[in-house]
Amino acid sequence: MKKLRLNNKVRKAFQSRARGFTMVEIVIAIALIGVIAVAILSALSTASMTLIIADERATAESLARSQMEYIKNHGYKPALEGGEAIYPEIEGIPDGYAIWSVNRDGEIVGDVIGVPWASNVGKPADVDEGIQKIALVITHKDKENQDKVIYTFINDNPDWADGVKITLEGYKRGAEEEV
Repeated sequence: MKKLRLNNKVRKAFQSRARGFTMVEIVIAIALIGVIAVAILSALSTASMTLIIADERATAESLARSQMEYIKNHGYKPALEGGEAIYPEIEGIPDGYAIWSVNRDGEIVGDVIGVPWASNVGKPADVDEGIQKIALVITHKDKENQDKVIYTFINDNPDWADGVKITLEGYKRGAEEEV
């Protein structure tokens, strides 16, 4: 008999007077879970886009630095009077990326060029006296397959490349000396 009483006590302990959840409580719980899920998914989406942008910028910076080192290794090329020196472009540029340069008129062009530079006045020189300014612009194709300039800072020289966004600037003085 004792066993029987113990079972009855156990059964009564598990039986409660609660009637379960109401429909309003269930709807509120589902709505709350939905709001939390939307917030988490939004945060994941933003984090994903941030990683993509950071990867693009890191790749662009790496390309610009590699291009400048490639130019340094090829040696100084004097420019003709009133012209610019054309330097070779690195190989193995990832798909969607392109390396551009800024010419003496401040326009973005497809070749990698060195502009003879008059450092005392801060603008292009007519005669190459052993110093050139090389301004690289790295672009990447966006979703609409249009070139967008990335990893940039604004050029603050009003006499040259006004409004052109430039990634890295390099100067060369002769084959041995670099600034």
